[in-house]
Amino acid sequence: MKKKETKEFKAESKRLLDLMVNSIYTNKDIFLRELISNSSDAIDKLYYLSLTNDDITIDKDEFRIDISYDKDNKLIKISDNGIGMNEEELEKNLGTICESGSLLFKEENEKKENIDIIGQFGVGFYSAFMVADRIDVLSRKYGEKDAYLWSSEGASGYTIEKDSRDNFGTTITIYLKEDTDDFKYSKYLDDNTLKGIITKYSNYVAYPIIMKIDDKDETINSMTPIWKKDTKDVSDEDYERFYTDTFYDYEKPLKVFRNKVEGMASFTSLLFIPSHAPFDYYQKEYEKGLALYSNGVLIMDKCKELLPDYFNFVKGLVDSEDVSLNISREILQQDKQVETIAKSIESKIRKELENMRDNDRETYEKFFENFGMQLKFGVYNDFGVNKDKLKDLLMFYSRKEEKLITLKEYTENMSKKQEKIYYATGETKEKLDMLPEIEAFKEKDIDVLYLTDYIDEFALKTLMNYDGKEFVNIASEEFDLSTKEEKKKLEKENKDNKDMLEYLKDALKDKVSDVRFTDRLKNHPVCLTSKGAISSNMEKIINSMPTDENIKSEKILEINKDHAIADKLKALYDKDKDELKNYAKILYAQSMLIEGMSVDNQSEITNLICDIISK
Repeated sequence: MKKKETKEFKAESKRLLDLMVNSIYTNKDIFLRELISNSSDAIDKLYYLSLTNDDITIDKDEFRIDISYDKDNKLIKISDNGIGMNEEELEKNLGTICESGSLLFKEENEKKENIDIIGQFGVGFYSAFMVADRIDVLSRKYGEKDAYLWSSEGASGYTIEKDSRDNFGTTITIYLKEDTDDFKYSKYLDDNTLKGIITKYSNYVAYPIIMKIDDKDETINSMTPIWKKDTKDVSDEDYERFYTDTFYDYEKPLKVFRNKVEGMASFTSLLFIPSHAPFDYYQKEYEKGLALYSNGVLIMDKCKELLPDYFNFVKGLVDSEDVSLNISREILQQDKQVETIAKSIESKIRKELENMRDNDRETYEKFFENFGMQLKFGVYNDFGVNKDKLKDLLMFYSRKEEKLITLKEYTENMSKKQEKIYYATGETKEKLDMLPEIEAFKEKDIDVLYLTDYIDEFALKTLMNYDGKEFVNIASEEFDLSTKEEKKKLEKENKDNKDMLEYLKDALKDKVSDVRFTDRLKNHPVCLTSKGAISSNMEKIINSMPTDENIKSEKILEINKDHAIADKLKALYDKDKDELKNYAKILYAQSMLIEGMSVDNQSEITNLICDIISK
């Protein structure tokens, strides 16, 4: 019997094959995706030729890809009835690593008519050596009688010999490696494992992928992706079912939008806004990204390059022929096509949110309750580079309207005399509504935005202004609603009591930078205002973070000049300065508590209060 001649691979075979098996591919499961894609390409080629050659008569419904396995012999078979290969083509396509028959076919025919071919790199086939000790390829080309068997155990080379096959097409037999401590190759000899890999990566291959389960042929893949179906043939319930099944959500999405773009980078996107934030949304483990498909074949579960961080709540997918992938199709290359697609998706999401805000306010408010904080982070992050894109999507609670409003709505409702946008910061809107400073705004019927998320003030500081109107914290010294006459009276009051106020300041040591009378309060005795860029609220938030940073805002204790406490302080300054010091400590502690800040010397303050009460 004549010994089969073993041929060496071309293109530095040993080194290149070793590189592909051990370095290029990181996920062993994708070998099945690559082989199924090759089978799909083979069928595509034959189907395309049948459209252009009257001598080829074949019904598209007859095309199929069969997957089977044999536990006893530890092998997997992938079989198709595509165009097949003769001896010369086996030599050329499989004997030369990186030679792509699919790419060559596409190049030869693309001038005639556009044709979608999945495999273009010519290396996907060799990914099977990640799991195989040996690979046999039995193929018979359409229109020819002879079949040929290509066989290889890896970098040592390959053999080709004449064989027999009942019909045209190709059968690839994978002889699995023995299990190791690191990896169980036998896991692929299981219905559920194979079905899971097929539905994950190859669910939308255009031809039926069939497995024999319980002696019955079962089609595993869906074939036609929902995003490629005519929109009139897809119901809301279809989209909702696809979303809940694909993203394992127990609630239907809040919004669904589908988009098809043709141009420099052509793609189809199907995007969903969830109705609630996932449990790990604000944790480091959360991964953003859209599923990336190429001609219906899953390339990446989560392609983070396609979503900006501020829209990381969006789920969905992008299907494009134009994205540039690396040789293994596992990693996306950074190029202008990716950037173009990402910009288009970002623009589409923003427009959909704007449309929801303007035409479906109830749904938008529900969305904002779940993901509004992420938009605020988007304004604040990267030194505000995206603030102009996002500012009109922001909403804050309005004191007057008693609901969420946009910054545009706030400015539209301002009186002509009002020049600034006022806000207050705190834990809840109920607590903010009881702030001492709020009384003046209620009296003058001026709106105040209530900021209750810790990121809110940082976002407004980044924006700096809206429509030319500055943001002012009502707990800052910048806030002043007084008339010129009222300001003169207040200035005189502080000047006349300068020594007493200085004494109070010294009594509080380094806790405040100043003590003064104010006319901004109505019924409350005191309040705490801040000076400079850092407010008391920002101090509290920054210092609560797990960092070594410890900042202090510049605080001013303001005393209501018209409150009875003012007269009490003046009297104590004349008669009992030691008692005045105690009053200063109590009033400062009171102002801190009103601001939601903690008091360091709690025992001392409670004792002082008890002493005063008991007199």
